[in-house]
Amino acid sequence: MIMKNFTSVHLSYVELKRMGQQQMGRYPVHFHLCGDVDYKGGYRHATFVDGLSIHHSFSRCITVHGTNGLLIKDTIGFDTLGHCFFLEDGIEQRNTLFHNLGLLTKPGTLLPTDRNNSMCTTMRDKVFGNYIPVPATDCMAVSTFWIAHPNNNLINNAAAGSQDAGIWYLFHKEPTGESTGLQLLAKPELTPLGIFYNNRVHSNFKAGLFIDKGVKTTNSSAADPREYLCLDNSARFRPHQDANPEKPRVAALIDRLIAFKNNDNGAWVRGGDIIVQNSAFADNGIGLTFASDGSFPSDEGSSQEVSESLFVGESRNYGFQGGQNKYVGTGGIDQKPRTLPRNRTFPIRGFQIYDGPIHLTRSTFKKYVPTPDRYSSAIGFLMKNSWQITPRNNISLVKFGPHVSLNVFFGKPGPWFEDCELDGDKNSIFHDIDGSVTGYKDAYVGRMDNYLIRHPSCVNVTKWNAAICSGTYAQVYVQTWSTQNLSMTITRDEYPSHPMVLRGINQKAAFPQYQPVVMLEKGYTIHWNGPAPRTTFLYLVNFNKNDWIRVGLCYPSNTSFQVTFGYLQRQNGSLSKIEEYEPVHSLEELQRKQSERKFYFDSSTGLLFLYLKAKSHRHGHSYCSSQGCERVKIQAATDSKDISNCMAKAYPQYYRKPSVVKRMPAMLTGLCQGCGTRQVVFTSDPHKSYLPVQFQSPDKAETQRGDPSVISVNGTDFTFRSAGVLLLVVDPCSVPFRLTEKKVFPLADVSRMEEYLKTGIPPRSIVLLSTRGEIKQLNISHLLVPLGLAKPAHLYDKGSTIFLGFSGNFKPSWTKLFTSPAGQGLGVLEQFIPLQLDEYGCPRATTVRRRDLELLKQASKAH
Repeated sequence: MIMKNFTSVHLSYVELKRMGQQQMGRYPVHFHLCGDVDYKGGYRHATFVDGLSIHHSFSRCITVHGTNGLLIKDTIGFDTLGHCFFLEDGIEQRNTLFHNLGLLTKPGTLLPTDRNNSMCTTMRDKVFGNYIPVPATDCMAVSTFWIAHPNNNLINNAAAGSQDAGIWYLFHKEPTGESTGLQLLAKPELTPLGIFYNNRVHSNFKAGLFIDKGVKTTNSSAADPREYLCLDNSARFRPHQDANPEKPRVAALIDRLIAFKNNDNGAWVRGGDIIVQNSAFADNGIGLTFASDGSFPSDEGSSQEVSESLFVGESRNYGFQGGQNKYVGTGGIDQKPRTLPRNRTFPIRGFQIYDGPIHLTRSTFKKYVPTPDRYSSAIGFLMKNSWQITPRNNISLVKFGPHVSLNVFFGKPGPWFEDCELDGDKNSIFHDIDGSVTGYKDAYVGRMDNYLIRHPSCVNVTKWNAAICSGTYAQVYVQTWSTQNLSMTITRDEYPSHPMVLRGINQKAAFPQYQPVVMLEKGYTIHWNGPAPRTTFLYLVNFNKNDWIRVGLCYPSNTSFQVTFGYLQRQNGSLSKIEEYEPVHSLEELQRKQSERKFYFDSSTGLLFLYLKAKSHRHGHSYCSSQGCERVKIQAATDSKDISNCMAKAYPQYYRKPSVVKRMPAMLTGLCQGCGTRQVVFTSDPHKSYLPVQFQSPDKAETQRGDPSVISVNGTDFTFRSAGVLLLVVDPCSVPFRLTEKKVFPLADVSRMEEYLKTGIPPRSIVLLSTRGEIKQLNISHLLVPLGLAKPAHLYDKGSTIFLGFSGNFKPSWTKLFTSPAGQGLGVLEQFIPLQLDEYGCPRATTVRRRDLELLKQASKAH
């Protein structure tokens, strides 16, 4: 244990084995309440931990407790119990974790968040009364990097094999443990994120990266029997300048995250503003999920964006059974055995939309291939979603590879999706800004059975379970008071035979809430499966100035009303500019005066009609106007206990013929220009250059059909259609690439290739070789050994042969030989070859820019 007021602490290259105990404070390395340990604390040489090997620890790796400005670098934590790199009380700031590796982080017993399922339910000595903890919400959060305050720096780290998460950012409502009361003004939820750059997370169960939640900061009691410091869902990350919500937002930047082979989520990110860029997600159950900062009306207009990123459904990383890899089945383009994220029926998704608003742009999706047992889609939605979804979810400039069968999927009843009948399921929607998803520019995509958003010209895509529609859309936030277990039915006047039934959020609370997405400039009626609410609030959500809809709410015929309008101020809950609605005598009069505060009650049908029309401008991503949330309050006086459903009387009287308000665009033709990420290679060594190489090797039938054989080098295709061998020689020291020789050996002259392989290839060269057609005798395997082949191979009667080699004194690990049986091809093979390595004998290049080292220097100066 290292305590405050030390002269200096610099730990370097120490092995710590089987240390720590399952007791508080007993850890291999423990900085305990040291305060500022950098220049801010008066230290001429900042405190650091460098090059430690911590393995088979019985409790954590390194604990940073009440300590700021510490540097932890080049340290390994392997096979440990409880959170490994652990920031404890929620006040630790300005610490930098650089180039560390955490492997195999297992559950521990110290904190509820350390525990697994069985520990959570059996360790109950600190709960109140007979409370039984719920593992999924109280515990099960053990993480390799447990970051309890956002103002810390993570650069070049890797986290793999954690029982729950690789990296977990959480947000304390107040300091905990021995730091309670020390920094009451430290607001983790509002504090801007430190540096996050080039971190890798893989083979974790719950998530690679998790940004969400907090911990319970009160002791167990009758009011809340949960244990102190158990997981808590109350925190939301809302970074602002100087941690002041009155000042501008400061977007949290997640730059260069690589997440693969995580069972559930590659990354789950809640809060805003948050930007994910230059990142890659592969072989996860779900690549990336964005969850919003909060729900209306507390949301302040935050947003999330992902750009310049790559999503791969199932790569050639087949995995190995064991450890976290509990599920095995067939999948991928080649339908070979592989580890699966959940089981063989789990629907794989690349980018998952939850609520929003989000913007997905300049990203590429590859290899989302369904099987007979499961769906696999590039874009999907949170399953069994009871929450709201905003039509301000925007997608643009995305690209889908040839092996993406479902660009988007809205789910269908069945395994995992269940009945697909929750409110968020029904209202799933996004805006295809440029048509890069659907082929229709400025179109909205919703569920095929959602008639609140449809019109006669919508285009159905059955395999997506989607309808593509033009129009403008918003939401109505309906809140009722003193009602429980009340379902709301909303019907558009043009489609009365297709109502939407909403169960509502907080059904058992005193104020259930419903939030349907609606097409603007249309009429709707609202009905209930019980007595009409005495108090109902209607909020205009995502309405721009002068946007409108007409609503008719069902009440008993003897009801009297008081209807008021006002602007709700979200920060303090006050109401301003209150106006009374006045009754009119006909619907025609109401239509003439729709910009005024009027209502019309048709006692013959029981419908109270009024127009919801926005008076003020809305800015940015705010749900509400700049003046506040425009709200209509309806207070109804009636003695009736009857079910308030007016459908039978409302229609056909108020039926309207379906019409198109905004014309459906023509379908785009041609390829999307500028779509997809501009990056070709995603790597944990971004300062290195790589050469992307792709081989297309057709089988006999495809060859007879005329399909070409192709070697593609950095996007440049070299094609050959006649039987024989294509051989390319590339300079390994040039970026992006320099072709030094191209040789084609027809079938009749294949024997000439032997001499070329012996004497024609210059030293320090990359060799790319591909055959076409069946070559009975390819006597070159002994000549490939000097180019990197481990030993001579049998190359007779092969359908296809592909070879990657290197001419020089160095044998790189990327040299490979691929062959297929007679009549068969090798399909598409992709490799990434590193360039300009010292081992190749390349001339020393000019200094390579190291963004990671620049950021480390920046973090050190910030101390």
